[in-house]
Amino acid sequence: MANNQGCKITLYWLEQSRSQSILWLLEELQLEYELKTFKRRADKLAPSELKNVHPLGKSPLITIEAPGSSEPMVLAESGAIIEYLCDHFGTNKTLIPERYVAGREGQVGGEREEWMRFRYFMHYVEGSLMPFMVMKVVNDSLRNSPPFFVRPLTGFVASQIEASFLNRNIQGNLAFLEERLKTAPEGGPFICGKELTAADILLSFPIIAISRRLLKGEEKAKYPLLAAYAERLQTADGYKKAVAKVEQVEGTFSASM
Repeated sequence: MANNQGCKITLYWLEQSRSQSILWLLEELQLEYELKTFKRRADKLAPSELKNVHPLGKSPLITIEAPGSSEPMVLAESGAIIEYLCDHFGTNKTLIPERYVAGREGQVGGEREEWMRFRYFMHYVEGSLMPFMVMKVVNDSLRNSPPFFVRPLTGFVASQIEASFLNRNIQGNLAFLEERLKTAPEGGPFICGKELTAADILLSFPIIAISRRLLKGEEKAKYPLLAAYAERLQTADGYKKAVAKVEQVEGTFSASM
């Protein structure tokens, strides 16, 4: 049953964006919300209408109309949105792992590994992983989008960027994630341990996109735990409900970047 505390929540969802993670979280928290969907422009950027909600005009965005407030609160940035929703509507206690080892409450170094992983990955996604994934998308556009007669030049530039910088950083992140899954507390199967957390939900967008763009053939065999993790995230009930919600409104859903 929804526990919105009298609040009206609206999610401004943009196709092929991190907003799908917020939609999953809303389903996981069993909250009632209004879903407003938007299409990307021909240049792949967000439509200008989103600037009416937030000056940067990016997605995800949510608004919360709380009882007694004179105007809606606007929240932006995936990590900040997830933390706020879990803080105020987090009836699912496993989404944020318990912080301290019993008897070491409030002590430096008294945190449980599950919580330390959670705190780290809530920052890792946008700070380390997503910049390289976005760069990969931009680099592929550089190779494929220009008129055919200049593609040899742009293709050469794109190949040089991949060879000198991009590929080794992406591979480094894939190897890191594979190792983190291998050493997850209690054997996983999630990034912080045996329970699904909000960090997994935040990771879902880049991980699923990676699995569809990069984890094929030899690469899938090279990172079997990461490939299985991507498949596992897509079988979660909350994820499937979020996909179904988009399909109900838009007709189709794509998890690609």
